[in-house]
Amino acid sequence: MTLAEIAVSQPTYALRFISGKYQGGEFPLRMDREIIIGRSSDLDMVLVEDMVSRKHAMISTMGTGITIQDMGSTNGTFVNGEKVKKVRLKEGDRILVGTSIIKLVAVDPNQGELSEKEARARLESTGQRRQASTSAAGRPMSGSIEEIPLPDLLQLLSTSRKSGVLSVRSTEGVGKIYLRKGQIYFASIDDAFDVSPRKAVYRLLTWSTGTFELEPPDEKQVLEEMQESTEALLMEGVRQLDEVRRFEADIPPRAARLAVPTPLAARLRDLTPEELDCFQLVLDWGAVSAVVDKYPGTDLEAYTTLVALLKRMYVIAR
Repeated sequence: MTLAEIAVSQPTYALRFISGKYQGGEFPLRMDREIIIGRSSDLDMVLVEDMVSRKHAMISTMGTGITIQDMGSTNGTFVNGEKVKKVRLKEGDRILVGTSIIKLVAVDPNQGELSEKEARARLESTGQRRQASTSAAGRPMSGSIEEIPLPDLLQLLSTSRKSGVLSVRSTEGVGKIYLRKGQIYFASIDDAFDVSPRKAVYRLLTWSTGTFELEPPDEKQVLEEMQESTEALLMEGVRQLDEVRRFEADIPPRAARLAVPTPLAARLRDLTPEELDCFQLVLDWGAVSAVVDKYPGTDLEAYTTLVALLKRMYVIAR
């Protein structure tokens, strides 16, 4: 294989904006280049926003890999939720500069590339268009949770100490996560009082489709502020998600109805207090969604208890 053939067979990379003012834009990366990112109009990639420094970061494709280096920016450069000085990038890495989340993606070199000049002009046009369509207060950070899952997004927001209300819209409902300097202190789903803040966070982490938007801070008084660190909440939420997935096939859909068979062959005195509470919820409410919402523990605890009742025929799904 010739050197020319090797060059053609190698993947070509681009920086794809998946959230923020320039969402939808893409900037090509060519080998043996150093690209300066910042607010100054004479740079290679210009991001006009307050949280971006005049010279914020540099991406280098010199040598055998791609690296990013912070250039002493005020608000920092983050890769996959970690604040970095200089680090090597790989495909799929997510970079946070200001309020823009940028993903390193491989693109087909045979499909033709934008020149850097064209890409810069398109980014500028995208930014102006999105800015014109937002309110004066501005909600620059938005995107799809298919592109950036909520655990990854919250890790970025935590490490960069962002404040605001992360609003998540999905077929599951509307969730809100309240952040103060990166710390999650409250959460809700459809403003329901049945679902505790902690339970709401853990459930939101299971949502895999929908959109998000970081809205301005809302300092309204809440009944219960969570004290755990965001990192601890995320770790426990992901652990619970993994546990639920292990017996997912045994869990009826949230829309399913539940009933108690008659006559009841099993003896109620054999149930634990937690199982009796769940049994009572089935009698009172009937639907899986209501039982899980009103169960005093987490979704994992509710599903574990409900599956135990189903397997022992205390409860049946319709």
